[in-house]
Amino acid sequence: MDQQRLASFINSLDPGNIPILDSIEEEALRNRVPIIRKETQALLKFLINSFHPVNILEIGAAVGFSSILMSAEAGEKAHITTIENYEKRIPVARENIKRVGFEERITLLTGNAEDILPTLEPGYDFIFIDAAKAQYPYYLQETERLLIRGGLMAADNCLQDGDILESRYAVMRRDRTIHKRMREFLTEVRHSDKFSSVILPTGDGVTLAVKK
Repeated sequence: MDQQRLASFINSLDPGNIPILDSIEEEALRNRVPIIRKETQALLKFLINSFHPVNILEIGAAVGFSSILMSAEAGEKAHITTIENYEKRIPVARENIKRVGFEERITLLTGNAEDILPTLEPGYDFIFIDAAKAQYPYYLQETERLLIRGGLMAADNCLQDGDILESRYAVMRRDRTIHKRMREFLTEVRHSDKFSSVILPTGDGVTLAVKK
């Protein structure tokens, strides 16, 4: 089965997002800003409409695309707290949130997630992780603390475009720490007695975990 052709066919059926999101997506791709893939967008929208979260945490805002997408699906009663560290993307994220009129629905926290997460209080019912891949094991620890019982975690880019299958020495030297930490993350979440989890080959790999 040709996986690329299959993904293209599935994406061709996508009804799209609100117009401003399509515009933000085009701008991000033009500027080579990594945002969630079409398949992951569809999965996120499905999860939001299935779980109906009202207190959402996102680790890794980039230019605000995924937080805006989640907020559009979750509605006015939901609130999203999103974290971004990259200085060049922070003003773009703020402007995009303002463009869509979601300033009251999305709170953007700036700085290292490692510094911010310990200051947050538990009570989130949905956590989306799409930040520094080498920090995923740490994000998992904080997710366990911050997520309510029955709450859902979704973590993107877990298969690293297939590199996760390779030996540590088969990947580029600069990527070996990420490779090691992502494998640790996947092992920990799948064997944890705190979560019921599954790894999906959606997009670049999405791990879903419900806190028991």
